Amino acid sequence: MAGSAGDTVIAPGAPTEPPSAPAPAAGGLAIRVRDLRKHYGELEAVRGIDLDVRSGEIFGLIGPDGAGKTSTFQILAGVMPESSGQVSIFGQTPLEARATVGYLTQTFSLYVDLSVAENVRYIGELRRLSLDEIRERGDRYLEMFDMLQFRDRLAGRLSGGMKQKLALVCALIARPQVLLLDEPTTGVDPVSRREFWDALAELSGTGMTIVVATPYLDEAERCSRLALMHEGRLHDTGTPAEVRQRPRLRRIRVRTGNLEAAEHILEGIDGVRDTQRFGDSLDVMVDDTAGGESIASEALAREGVTFTALKPEAPTLENAFVAVLRSIGGEIVVPAFPFDSTRDPVERGAVAIGAYGMRKSFGSFEAVRDVTVEVRHGEVYGLLGANGAGKTTTIKMLCGLLEPTSGDVELTGERGSLRSGAVRSRIGYMSQKFSLYDDLTIIQNLRFFAGVYGVPRDERERRISWVLEASGLEGREQLMTASLPGGWKQRVAFGASLMHAPSVLFLDEPTSGVDPLARRALWKMINAMADRGVAVLVTTHYLEEAEQCNRLGFMAAGEVVAEGSPTEMKAMMRGRLFEIIVDNARVATLALREALGHDRVSQFGDRVHVQSELPVADATSEIRALLDRARVEVLRIEETTFSLEDVFIDVVHRSRDAAVAEAS
Repeated sequence: MAGSAGDTVIAPGAPTEPPSAPAPAAGGLAIRVRDLRKHYGELEAVRGIDLDVRSGEIFGLIGPDGAGKTSTFQILAGVMPESSGQVSIFGQTPLEARATVGYLTQTFSLYVDLSVAENVRYIGELRRLSLDEIRERGDRYLEMFDMLQFRDRLAGRLSGGMKQKLALVCALIARPQVLLLDEPTTGVDPVSRREFWDALAELSGTGMTIVVATPYLDEAERCSRLALMHEGRLHDTGTPAEVRQRPRLRRIRVRTGNLEAAEHILEGIDGVRDTQRFGDSLDVMVDDTAGGESIASEALAREGVTFTALKPEAPTLENAFVAVLRSIGGEIVVPAFPFDSTRDPVERGAVAIGAYGMRKSFGSFEAVRDVTVEVRHGEVYGLLGANGAGKTTTIKMLCGLLEPTSGDVELTGERGSLRSGAVRSRIGYMSQKFSLYDDLTIIQNLRFFAGVYGVPRDERERRISWVLEASGLEGREQLMTASLPGGWKQRVAFGASLMHAPSVLFLDEPTSGVDPLARRALWKMINAMADRGVAVLVTTHYLEEAEQCNRLGFMAAGEVVAEGSPTEMKAMMRGRLFEIIVDNARVATLALREALGHDRVSQFGDRVHVQSELPVADATSEIRALLDRARVEVLRIEETTFSLEDVFIDVVHRSRDAAVAEAS
């Protein structure tokens, strides 16, 4: 097997087909865990968890870095023994059941210098499959994931999403009864993520049991059931709907032109449990809707802050997650950044980053085409796109790391040469790949970059202390960077990019692999920087997170194809979105896709989302008729709001369709 123990496929001595008794019917018990514990010396990573996973369901394990998720997965996969407790998979120990389990680790673990087909063959031979079986199964799964045409491409040249699909193909080739996925879509673009989860729903529909860990709470909505894990313990288990409602909090969306002031006013008053800023609105959590609306409107009016809307909305999984973690003291408190008061203030609203007709070609390949973008001081601008859309190339040109083939670039008021010391000193940059030194400790990395960024000597220790406190890593500064979980590394890299108090900040996927609480803390810091006039350009694959940007630009095939605030982007959507609760979501999804088209139907756990351009009554009648013919009982149909992921996927598909039409 490629990589280390616990990688994609296990047990080289496994028989050709899953052995022993057949798996129980869907709904029976696939995984049973009782009082599971795991110790690493004095560290207790898993502290007595009880867990039941039913056959054929997609079960989500949600939690921050260091919660114990990966240790639990490794025990379930038979890679590592438990310290104590009982674990069974279809009545067998994890070691006995290894041949029936597929396991994807957090990092890509296959051979990058082998082709897609060679990796599949290698894993198939480890599983003692015949060449005919490897070819038949491999081609079937590659076709399922739209990767058959890439079978001869080297794995190292695949995008992040394609690598994860290849790892999944390799895990599936032995036809496992249980599939363990440890953060399988970290760094994967939204289009590939949706395709990945559509594939998981299809596999679950065949009776396969899937357990998945994910830091993305919009993905957790697609699970049949989920559990929240923190510091080695489980704190809540249930369907997404049950977990959302358990804190008994209500959510109010406030739209105002002064989010900074509104947040400051509301976060400290009685009756308001939580506030979270988004790009053009503020989320406010209260005990009851009517009382909360009254409290919020009166508090804002007293301080002279006007608002354009104050609307109750359904709570999200992130709201529930934060409420649970706060109740057990798990939230990261973000300290104020130690700004240098002697530094010249920036002019809010002035153009900080500008691109005008910017292009970049690599030989005959045009990676960026005629991009025109402006980001102003005090603004958070999100640049979104699928893998290969040109985002990273665009950022490298905007910050002066890469010369454009043509077009003009403006940075902090300067054009032409962007590599002067004056420009460099005003820029903070966090690259897509973790950019610190693995063979140094956290504190050594921070001291090194404080020197590189020219932080005054009398300020360095204060700034470093701020990074450690803001990252929640105080007391861990002597840890080797290589030993840190991915999310912790991202926090350190983010803090390092801020130490010199830049006036322009480039963040290329800063929260990739970061858990929800740490991500929330990072965005508080981003908003605090923007409040001080810093211009922030950020890329992200997490569309729920993109809601926190003031403005967004969607890239496809090297071009910016849509631009606007989150609300404006959602208004671009055609038709309506309906959420349907049925007695058999998988059958309903297949029936609706066959009649309405694949792109208009998506499964979310026990719910199905359908996009329709018909009036509400006509759309409802059509959906009911189609499901009636499929013998699916409809429990509820209601109109719901489009997410930014819906908008993004629609824009990308329209852009691709237009490109195909133009080419023909």
